[in-house]
Amino acid sequence: MPDTQSPALIVTGAGGHLGRQVVDFLLAAQAGPIVATTRNPDKLADLAARGVTVRQADFDDPATLPAAFAGGGRLLLISTDELAQPGKRLAQHRAAVAAAAAAGVSHVVYTSVVAAHPTPQSSLSDDHFWTEQALAASPMGWTFLRNNLYADLLLHALPHAVATGTLFTATGSGRRSYVTRQDCARAAAAALRSAEGRRIYDITGPAAPSQDEIAAIAAEISGKPVAHVALPPEALRPGLAAAGIPPFMVDVLIDFDIETARGYSAIVTPAVEELTGRAPTPVAEFLKQNRAALLGSH
Repeated sequence: MPDTQSPALIVTGAGGHLGRQVVDFLLAAQAGPIVATTRNPDKLADLAARGVTVRQADFDDPATLPAAFAGGGRLLLISTDELAQPGKRLAQHRAAVAAAAAAGVSHVVYTSVVAAHPTPQSSLSDDHFWTEQALAASPMGWTFLRNNLYADLLLHALPHAVATGTLFTATGSGRRSYVTRQDCARAAAAALRSAEGRRIYDITGPAAPSQDEIAAIAAEISGKPVAHVALPPEALRPGLAAAGIPPFMVDVLIDFDIETARGYSAIVTPAVEELTGRAPTPVAEFLKQNRAALLGSH
């Protein structure tokens, strides 16, 4: 059973895909006590039944955060998905950092992005960079988990590529060390339990394939020809828009490709294994495990 005298392990965004997996890993390790925060506590009734303390927290309403983080302990700050309105996500994160410090949180684990850096306009990388700066300026210990792009996102792009025979990207010959969401969750749970001091981990897969190699992997697994075609960023935009992707997400996806083309996504580190004791899942193995989704069937 979890040691109730240990500091609380607080997981924000526990209703999301990543947060839910983190809580499951903590429960499996009998770590805790665990506090799961979410906008809609009713959605986590099953976790409450398993002994998790569920609290309401709305990052758009900072007044809800002191009670959510009450008692201090260690906190996993999962970056929010508010990307449509420039500046909104950064404001949410800054409010959470301030509330955590006020609540006496001793250590914050933050899910950032690989090669976080400031940009002239609001962007995904810019939000992460300035959130890191807010944590660095706080009195708390921190761990930045700079997650590379989820391998899981390939299951959105590759079925169309398999069906049509063509994978269009704006990555050029750039490489990307895809990492599974499960490996990110496992690393986050491990860091939340034991990370100390102030440290940055680049959370990556075991290799950084190019999109030519991704297309070849998809072809091998599906048994259908798939070729990668590298486009200029603006030439990719109409196709993404035609697929029904919201304009702000089109911008995010193109930014990801541009940063990959510039080499920001190619870093490979042993951080997942260092934190968890398990090597990360190779992208080819992940796609084999999800062959039905790759083929567009379930």
